[in-house]
Amino acid sequence: MKIIVLGVGNIILSDEGVGVRAVEEIERRYRFPDYVELIDGGTSGMEVMGNLSHADHVLILDAVNTGAAPGTVVKLSGAEVPKFFSMKMSPHQVTLSDVLATLEFAGESPGSVTVIGVVPVSLDNSLDLTPQVAACLPQLVALALDELRTWGVTVEERS
Repeated sequence: MKIIVLGVGNIILSDEGVGVRAVEEIERRYRFPDYVELIDGGTSGMEVMGNLSHADHVLILDAVNTGAAPGTVVKLSGAEVPKFFSMKMSPHQVTLSDVLATLEFAGESPGSVTVIGVVPVSLDNSLDLTPQVAACLPQLVALALDELRTWGVTVEERS
C-alpha cells in the first residue's frame, strides 16, 4: 500500500498556500504508518512524479477555485478530479495535470486521486492565510484525516 498526501500551493500568495499549510499542520500533529507519505509539494511539478508513481491513492490538498464562495471547503473525487484540473485555475494545477497525464501514459498512474481544498479569498502577496481561509484549516485537516481513514490508515495524534 502506498498513499501520498500532497500539499500544493505558493505560500507567498496568501490563500494559495493553504494546501502546504494543511500538510504542515497534519505532519506536526499526527503520525501515520510508513506507507503514508506527506509531501510539501509547494509549486513543484514533475519533481513529484516519482512519489506519485504507482501510488494506491493520492490526496491533494490545495486552494481550489470552483466558483463556490470564497472560504468554501471542497472535496473532489472520481470523475470530478480531471474536470477540476482542466479548469487550470492556478499555475501548479497545470503541472499536476501534466504529471498525472504523464504517469497515465507511462502506465504508472495512482489508483485514485482525491482533491480537498478551500476556495481562496485572496491571492495577494502575503505569507499569511486570510482569516476566513485560516478558519477553514481545521475542517480541511479533518476531511483529509477522514479520507485517510477510509483507506484504512491509522491516524495517531502526536504527544
